[in-house]
Amino acid sequence: MPISPSVVLDDVSFTWPDGTVALSHLTTAFGRGRTGLVGRNGAGKSTLVRLATGQLHPSSGRITTSGRVDLLPQRLTGDPSATVTDLLGIRDTVTALRAVLGGDVSPGLFDAVGDDWDVEERAAAALSGIGLGLDADDLDRPVGTLSGGQAVLVAVAGIRMRRAPVVFLDEPTNNLDRRARGVLLEMVDSWSGTLVVVSHDRELLEHVDEVAELRAGSMTVFGGTFSAFEEHVAVQQAAVEREVRVADQRHRTEKRQRIEAETKIARRAKAGEKAGRSMPKILANEARKKAQETAGRLRAGSADDEAAALEDKREAQLRLRVDESIHVALPDPDVPASKRIATITVRGRDTIVQGPERIAVAGDNGVGKTTLLEQLVGAPGAREHPLPDTSATAHVDRIGYLPQRKDSLDDDASVFDNVRRRAPGIPDAEVKNRLARFLVRGDTLGRPASALSGGERFRVALASLVLADPPPQLLVLDEPTNDLDLTSVDQVVDALRSYRGALVVVSHDETFLDRLELTARIELG
Repeated sequence: MPISPSVVLDDVSFTWPDGTVALSHLTTAFGRGRTGLVGRNGAGKSTLVRLATGQLHPSSGRITTSGRVDLLPQRLTGDPSATVTDLLGIRDTVTALRAVLGGDVSPGLFDAVGDDWDVEERAAAALSGIGLGLDADDLDRPVGTLSGGQAVLVAVAGIRMRRAPVVFLDEPTNNLDRRARGVLLEMVDSWSGTLVVVSHDRELLEHVDEVAELRAGSMTVFGGTFSAFEEHVAVQQAAVEREVRVADQRHRTEKRQRIEAETKIARRAKAGEKAGRSMPKILANEARKKAQETAGRLRAGSADDEAAALEDKREAQLRLRVDESIHVALPDPDVPASKRIATITVRGRDTIVQGPERIAVAGDNGVGKTTLLEQLVGAPGAREHPLPDTSATAHVDRIGYLPQRKDSLDDDASVFDNVRRRAPGIPDAEVKNRLARFLVRGDTLGRPASALSGGERFRVALASLVLADPPPQLLVLDEPTNDLDLTSVDQVVDALRSYRGALVVVSHDETFLDRLELTARIELG
């Protein structure tokens, strides 16, 4: 007996308030098991997830689910008062339970607790299962004291604990170190119910049962892992490329034959005109009429054949996968090779960043990589580093900082205004032209930053750094490849390799770091 789908989107469209169409007449479904939802940045994956989880409502169409839906969003809570109970999604229940145990017998508290009288014990077990050394005593620990990777694992543990039948995980491997990734993959492998994972992570996508690709407003579902899907697409595209070549050759042939036919008609017309001068007028008119009819049929046939060949060529070309890429051109900040940029001290040992050097800061989740970057850029409220005799100091004030959570953007301001404030001296038209290189254009410029997907948010934040006037002499990037599709990562690598300023970067993506041609690597631990 076939299993009924858990999430069904029936002719769903969604348009942002500014008129930007995110999804148009999309019909698809997600069933039980593990599905990898893939697609280029800006394809609408995050919008689809927010629709399926009820955060947004479709402009038209209908969405139905077989039960409660839970979500790991791309951006976890930024509330400075948030605690581990917020990440686990049990704060209200724990607060009510503690009030009851403290003697408060208000009926509303009992309703809030429901049947979850053992919620703290279950939470402690969930925390123990992810191997971070957290227990019941850490439930009130501020989220700000956790690394990005630790926060993700805690949030996923909370989703497992809440046992919703349908779950969406939006880019869950962002910020995870190797050990944490292993824990997450084990969770995915043992997941029951319906799990939809939005990701560009090849390793994670090898742990799904099917791949659903959102592309050009439609969904294609392929049974198998991502590598099998890529192989299928490669074979399919090779066949389409052959079709395009054959169709192009046919079009060239038909065009040549039409030109030859036109030449033949012109020659016949000229010969007929010459012969007509020696004929009686009535016979000449009749001959001219027949010649015109023959020429008309020849022209029509040749034109129809050429038009049909051109249409076949265009249809084949539409099936080719041709995607836009961002074009990142970082400005030259004029950093002499002898200029002292920063000092990074780890356990009493100094590393001097000098001139246009590229430095990676590596280490496990929770060891203090982000804290070190915050000290380096002088971020407000930067904490003391957890490792002894470890700190970072910049010796320049022209610093571009891209934080892990991309929260340097003002969510309430428009995309254009967010970038404009970093480059007040550049004409509006030039700002728009440069943003277009990041595929940020048209109606997107007027949308609030809060409406952006993770990939779009990265592009806008990076554009803000690139457009800064004067340009930064030191770029500090915390997990810059999070949320980026593979083509965009290639563009970022090319830009950073040609950047003439200093670079300090944190990333768990070893392939990305290897491609940067690093000057040095600093290990925390």
